[in-house]
Amino acid sequence: MHNFLTCRISRLLIIAVGSISLAASAVPLRPPSVPLVACDPYFSIWSPADNLTGANTTHWTGKQQRLTSLVRINGKSYRIMGVEPSDVPALPQTSVQVLPTRTIYTFDGAGIQLTLTFMTSDLPDDLDLLSRPVTYLTWQAQSSDQQSHTVSVYFDASSELAVDQPDQAVMFQKADSSGIKAWRVGTVKQAILDKKGDDVRIDWGYLYVAAPKNEPVDSTVSTAVSARQSFVSGNHLPEASTGAALQNNSNNDSVIAYTHDLGAVQAKAASCVLILAYDDLYSIQYMKKNLRAYWRRNGWEAADLLKAAAHDYSSLQKRCAAFDDGLMADLRKVGGENYAELAALAYRQCFAAGKFVADENGQPLQFCKENHSNGCISTSDVFYPMSPQFLLFGPTLAKSFVVPFMNYAGSDHWKFPFAPHDLGTYPKANGQVYGDGERGVNNQMPVEESGNLLIIMCAISEMEGNTHFANIYWKQLEKWAGYLKEKGFDPENQLCTDDFAGHLAHNVNLSAKAICALGAFGKMCEMHGDAAEAAEYSKIAHDFAQRWLQEADDGDHFRLGFDRAGSWSQKYNLVWDNILGLDLFPMAAKQKEMKFYRTKINQFGLPLDYRETYTKLDWTTWTATLTQNRADFEALIDPLIAFLNNTPDRSPMTDWYQTKSARKVGFTGRPVVGGEFLPMLYDKTAWHKYAGCDKTKAANWAPIPVPPTITTILPAADIQPAIWSYTTVAPASGWMNAGFNDSFWKQGQSGFGSVGTPGAVIGTVWQTDDIWLRREVNMPVHTYDELMGWLHHDEDVEVYINGVLAVKADGFISGYDLFSLTPAGKEALKPGKNLIAIHCHQTSGGQYVDFGLVDYQAN
Repeated sequence: MHNFLTCRISRLLIIAVGSISLAASAVPLRPPSVPLVACDPYFSIWSPADNLTGANTTHWTGKQQRLTSLVRINGKSYRIMGVEPSDVPALPQTSVQVLPTRTIYTFDGAGIQLTLTFMTSDLPDDLDLLSRPVTYLTWQAQSSDQQSHTVSVYFDASSELAVDQPDQAVMFQKADSSGIKAWRVGTVKQAILDKKGDDVRIDWGYLYVAAPKNEPVDSTVSTAVSARQSFVSGNHLPEASTGAALQNNSNNDSVIAYTHDLGAVQAKAASCVLILAYDDLYSIQYMKKNLRAYWRRNGWEAADLLKAAAHDYSSLQKRCAAFDDGLMADLRKVGGENYAELAALAYRQCFAAGKFVADENGQPLQFCKENHSNGCISTSDVFYPMSPQFLLFGPTLAKSFVVPFMNYAGSDHWKFPFAPHDLGTYPKANGQVYGDGERGVNNQMPVEESGNLLIIMCAISEMEGNTHFANIYWKQLEKWAGYLKEKGFDPENQLCTDDFAGHLAHNVNLSAKAICALGAFGKMCEMHGDAAEAAEYSKIAHDFAQRWLQEADDGDHFRLGFDRAGSWSQKYNLVWDNILGLDLFPMAAKQKEMKFYRTKINQFGLPLDYRETYTKLDWTTWTATLTQNRADFEALIDPLIAFLNNTPDRSPMTDWYQTKSARKVGFTGRPVVGGEFLPMLYDKTAWHKYAGCDKTKAANWAPIPVPPTITTILPAADIQPAIWSYTTVAPASGWMNAGFNDSFWKQGQSGFGSVGTPGAVIGTVWQTDDIWLRREVNMPVHTYDELMGWLHHDEDVEVYINGVLAVKADGFISGYDLFSLTPAGKEALKPGKNLIAIHCHQTSGGQYVDFGLVDYQAN
């Protein structure tokens, strides 16, 4: 019997948070956007409408990634997913339910009850399943009028799912394998791990649409119009075409289409299933080494994934249903129906904002993405609020995101006495990019990040009952605790996780985090067997807490800043005092604070602090648990449901919004919503039950990858500035070619940009919207391992070598980085004289461009 089913059947009675009270009346949750396919930051498709036919499906970024489904009942066609074809009526939708592993839509019309279920096997006890980039679509139909009805199902997936931009050419291929009928689509270029950033979609690897061979399906690749018209007309799908017409994807009209004839449907349900999967080939770059997805660690290819997915379908239906039932019941016991629905919506969003990969030892590493906040990877103050969901479900998940971060923090890359902020920009975890990055201390979050890691490490130790995992990184933890001892009680003017609010000195909530972190380190010292250090840090934490109670006091509440009389803020960091059993702050102080909060709640929530009316959804849930009183909890949680039900912004759940208007301020689909599981950590019975179901039991992680050898061939300004010809007036055509006359262009020293742009080495100030650069260079006769561009750009840039496009990049980065040359660009480079030409376009903020060439040798 499977572990979670066993755990569910043997489930101990879960004790509700706080005092027993009459439950508030539950309000059905209307998700602003409904998760359909929620696997990782690239394979993440949502329905931004109340009805599945009310809008086309989108990627979490809001870009169209269309999934379409029709059903034909007694010869007449109806839409059940998407807005196209617009002349086909929608079958009336009767309900939608979002559960941790499933989204279930029901429809009723034309004598048929139809259920469409999206199931992703996000079973946290088994990382082999959790890491699979697979979602099942199941259609189930039965008669609602005791009559027999002929029913056929149609589905198509757009090639949009495999591109970043609509003008990228795609390629369709038949992908049948043992027991599987499948098609796949991917870009022609296949630039693996070339792109990084926030508002981007994958354009390497392949989308698969598959069905078990025993399913009576018809399939094709065609234009959407042709495939849909054939189905609506009652005809067979058109013959598959994989020619140039479909590869030209600029119209976004090419699809993989399937039909399934359910035959005469009566009272007994008839069903069919399709498998959607995305094989990204390589998933994450960690310290310049490309890593494969965890599911691939034993040599699996896409065919193995699809075969296993088809084989496991029936058992996973049972396991997912059992898991959903058990977790929802426990969530209701802890926080009520509103809380349970909120946590269910958060569950898949959290997992879908990160990726599990395997290290050199085949052990899991998880890298989360700062969706729609800046695109950073493995950000400490993002995985800190995310951590409750990972902590709840066991040591493997909790350690998986900590290991790569701690290995980086302990490497030669990081030279500061406090913890890093991030590991790079998703999907490239090659070193911190936020603020000064690895270069300096400006715009760092020293107290924030150091406190985050000490608290998370203590939570893992609390879960396991020992510090075996923390011992691996003890030197770093000790260093960060020492830093907080000196700097934590009254933080200097610096950023915290709420960096959108700007720098703040004397931050009382940040101080509370430092105090809890020092107490947490003291507790770990005690578990570690160091009585003297345990006593020292415990005393420091208790003394600081007493000072905090006095110096932050503002009568009926506690301040935002020690020096700001009349100010207030949510003290969400205090939650760890209870959860970790630190006993630093008296309950009376938390009750005083909560009583004050309840006078400040707006229609859609409690503001983050007195300065603005916006709030953070994750922090509000944490704050709601401070008193462990159900009435207090519901007073803060119920407005969150009201926000979700009323916001006009139909995007995956935001965590930053206005409490008076229900409008999103920013942030979409972030992993921080894993913080909705924090109330579960108060209940040790529930926590240990779920954590005890971890069957992966990961251990023996590999050390941080050895970085490649990078040899400078053509220096950029970070090594040795050079003179370029440049103009800020649009030149004539052919400006990138060697024979072009640039004698009237200006001369300037690299790099080109505005002072203050992160990572910029300014040789010539450039402040217009566009700049064009030209430089003739001499290349020696030499054999290179892999010649690559060494580029820093802010923003959109094109680099030409002898008139041939060699590099194209959008957006901006905050330092120099490696960029692959196009095959044609690499071919154009020759020994002797070469012309390098660059165009950079600026829209807002900082601006900069500079380019060199390096030889890349993997180790």
